[in-house]
Amino acid sequence: MTHEKDPQQKPVENTGLSRRGFLGASAAGAALVGTAGIGSAVMSRESWAAAVKNAQQNYHVAPGELDEYIGFWSGGHQGEVRVLGIPSMRELMRIPVFNIDSATGWGITNESKAIMGDSAKFLNGDCHHPHISMTDGRYDGKYIFINDKANTRVARIRLDIMKCDKMITIPNCQAIHGLRLQKVPYTKYVFANAEFIIPHPNDGKLFDLQDDNCYTLYNIIDAEAMEVAFQIIVDGNLDNTDADYTGRFAAATCYNSEKATDLGGMMRNERDWVVVFDIEAAEKAVKAKKFTTLGNSKVPVLDGRKRNGKDSPFTRYIPVPKNPHGLNTSSDGKYFIANGKLSPTVSMIEIAKLPDLFANKLKDPRDTIAAEPELGLGPLHTTFDGRGNAYTTLFIDSQVVKWNMADAVRAYNGEKVNYIRQKLDVHYQPGHLHASLCETRDADGKWLIALCKFSKDRFLPVGPLHPENDQLIDISGDVMKLVHDGPTYAEPHDCILAHRSQVKPKKIWSRNDPFFAGTTAMAKKDGVDVYSDNKIIRDGNKVRVYMTSVAPSFGITEFKVKQGDEVTVVVTNLDQIEDVSHGFVMVNHGVSMEISPQQTASVTFVANDPGLHWYYCSWFCHALHMEMVGRMLVEPA
Repeated sequence: MTHEKDPQQKPVENTGLSRRGFLGASAAGAALVGTAGIGSAVMSRESWAAAVKNAQQNYHVAPGELDEYIGFWSGGHQGEVRVLGIPSMRELMRIPVFNIDSATGWGITNESKAIMGDSAKFLNGDCHHPHISMTDGRYDGKYIFINDKANTRVARIRLDIMKCDKMITIPNCQAIHGLRLQKVPYTKYVFANAEFIIPHPNDGKLFDLQDDNCYTLYNIIDAEAMEVAFQIIVDGNLDNTDADYTGRFAAATCYNSEKATDLGGMMRNERDWVVVFDIEAAEKAVKAKKFTTLGNSKVPVLDGRKRNGKDSPFTRYIPVPKNPHGLNTSSDGKYFIANGKLSPTVSMIEIAKLPDLFANKLKDPRDTIAAEPELGLGPLHTTFDGRGNAYTTLFIDSQVVKWNMADAVRAYNGEKVNYIRQKLDVHYQPGHLHASLCETRDADGKWLIALCKFSKDRFLPVGPLHPENDQLIDISGDVMKLVHDGPTYAEPHDCILAHRSQVKPKKIWSRNDPFFAGTTAMAKKDGVDVYSDNKIIRDGNKVRVYMTSVAPSFGITEFKVKQGDEVTVVVTNLDQIEDVSHGFVMVNHGVSMEISPQQTASVTFVANDPGLHWYYCSWFCHALHMEMVGRMLVEPA
């Protein structure tokens, strides 16, 4: 449903007015809010409707046609990553990461459990920030990284197979929230914020966070090895983060500089801060072994806190108002932009001044502030169109505001200029937003996604738990045009858009892919070639069943085990035609997995129940798919 079909919203949407502005305006002759920079022309409801209808035609992707962009959405409390086509907003795939997925067998198969490691014990996840690896500030299509706030994890997804291949639990901290990547010269590091302040050691003896041994850490992860390279202790807490286009600096917002544990305490200070990290200085200290460690972890730890008014070599703290949330690097590389949340402003930190800040050549850290434009109530996140304009979500106003960065700087320096270009109502309470290619040098200003947290009255009612609303906005012209509402489930926190040419997934698996190398190594040790052999290996009470599959049959259609045996079933799909996936489900055993063309997958279970048990292919693969079955007999002990 679009705003064209919502008569209650139509007057506001079609004029471009805010809800508050509409109350005192004439609908027939209202001007767009903040029209400086797009002339003084007044758009009638009819002309606005025509413009929106034209934009809607541009986002329609006909049957058989392909989307121009591929988007990756965090699956929120589902613990997964979702893949969408843009501008159609069609969901193409779900990539399980921190969750259990019975369709693919993620969290059930031996391969996925090996990747999850000890954290496989957790049955939940809370994904927030998906980000694509880069080379020279452009997406390279190699990996996407995602955090799990609930269980303090970071995972990596291989984009050639669209499956998670690495997962780590971050030591010494709790709740990974903000996550971004080094942009240049390539994604050597993943930067991850640990949000919550905890005691060190966290042994149950400290509860008062004001103690000097209570703090959190900024985490720098080696993107290839997927190991924590080093950590930096900070004052206050950490929220969101981003990196610059030089490779030297990263920055993060802090909303709890007070180290408080209650709502009122966290809002006490009128200013919190952005902490800026000198990654190169930190690397040198680690290389020179000027670090410590915490607890049982061997990860190098640097102290980035201010001590007796003296700055650390690795950090600088820039005061900004108030309880800042989002931290975004402008696509031109000029600014870190901190979004005020409890202030109507955003703070533009000039990255070119940061070397002088670290060299102590500036009298005040706030000398790095290039502008602090007032945008509206509840600014949370900012994105960019590559044409000098920024777009910020206003959570309380339920709007996206388009504003010009150069004009904001001019206004901050005393010129009388209106930097706001337009305010567009969205529905409702937007959090993150993301424009096409906006995190790279190639931001192209075509499409913007507003991820709205509320959707009341936008969709058919489905009970007390409402869907959320991902809205597609055309930003290719001077005026933003809302063209699509997309209901979505719990809770797409953030998304990222790449051009389809930047992501090149395989159509079938490569034989002996590293993803299942452990399984093929086990087979080799058993004297089995998984691509040709159908064998049963008995090793005491452990039974390994190796079978191939070609539509519509398994290579082994019956086998026997003893009650209490530990059974490992290994299936290799020999089909070479894309889209001919098989499944393996052992009835009444909680066993399910997907095996796509040329893939090997395995699952282990205990055969506790005597009797005959059927197994079957769960992915429809052939006209005789229903006949693709087999039997296991469990003989009484």
